Amino acid sequence: MLKVLFIGGTGQISSAIVRKLAKDKDYAVWLLNRGNNPVPEGVHQITVDVNDEAAVAEAVKDYTFDTVCEFIGFVPEQVERDYRLFKEKTRQYIYISSASAYHKPAASYLITEGTALANPHWQYSRDKIACEEFLMKKYREEGFPVTIVRPSHTYDEKHIPLGVHGKKGFWQVIKRMLDRKPVIIQGDGTSLWHLTFNEDFAVGFTALIGNRHAIGEAFQITGDEVLTWNQIYQTIADALGVELKPYYVSSSYLSAVGDKYGYDFEGSLTGDKSVSVVFDNSKLKRLAPDMKTTVPFHKGVRIALKYVLDHPECRVEDPEFDRWCDRVIEALENAKEGI
Repeated sequence: MLKVLFIGGTGQISSAIVRKLAKDKDYAVWLLNRGNNPVPEGVHQITVDVNDEAAVAEAVKDYTFDTVCEFIGFVPEQVERDYRLFKEKTRQYIYISSASAYHKPAASYLITEGTALANPHWQYSRDKIACEEFLMKKYREEGFPVTIVRPSHTYDEKHIPLGVHGKKGFWQVIKRMLDRKPVIIQGDGTSLWHLTFNEDFAVGFTALIGNRHAIGEAFQITGDEVLTWNQIYQTIADALGVELKPYYVSSSYLSAVGDKYGYDFEGSLTGDKSVSVVFDNSKLKRLAPDMKTTVPFHKGVRIALKYVLDHPECRVEDPEFDRWCDRVIEALENAKEGI
């Protein structure tokens, strides 16, 4: 039986993996977090603030694990802490990085694990790169058993993936669709993108747990389905039964007008979603032959919309973002009239 510890374990990506492993008698699963969310039956809870290193050291002093999975490490200080805590306590440390760490724009639209890591547009991505570099240095110099995982845009039943949204998430864009209002799409909507339902992601991830061939390696995990942003938004509108009213705005303009309102569109768009990408997952599939898209977006979005429409707590309105969209559209329409 493999003993697996998740740091976090209740998020969009990790929750599906935990549910999958909890049903498998070959795994014993622990979650290390603050204990604010329910866990599946049979999963062990270590309730502690991971940022309190001394408290974590005390909580895990009697444990060793086959694999430790870090889902909430965003800056180098956090993975340095993990290294100190678990270097003698695990046979594998899986770090969740990000596919946004790849060079923007890349030399080719086809992305492999060998694509250069460099993102001048997004601090989030640069921090992930720094985390990877620290961990791989420890692997090269000391044999620290790290595996790097780079997800792209992974969603679950509680979230609708979008290109442009406000600080409170996706719902205000969905509401604009339902209200028959135009929605902003970056660029002309023709760039290519991958969306992955979290249950599909879990298949690829679990194949890496305890796998010796994964040590010292990086793997990107995405579904096989490639869509344009126009197709993504149209699929959402179709699922809602409404007419899509797209309003196309360049990513550079969105970055400029969004910055003063605290919207980091340079990072999330220029540094990520506005760039066409197609992920080559052949490296992963050599270790995870069952990895494939079983929940294509036209099905996944209906799963998510049903959940969101049935759960009012998921429908967080964002009137500030709604007004901002209206102002941006009005300003560009006025500019057209003045040409």
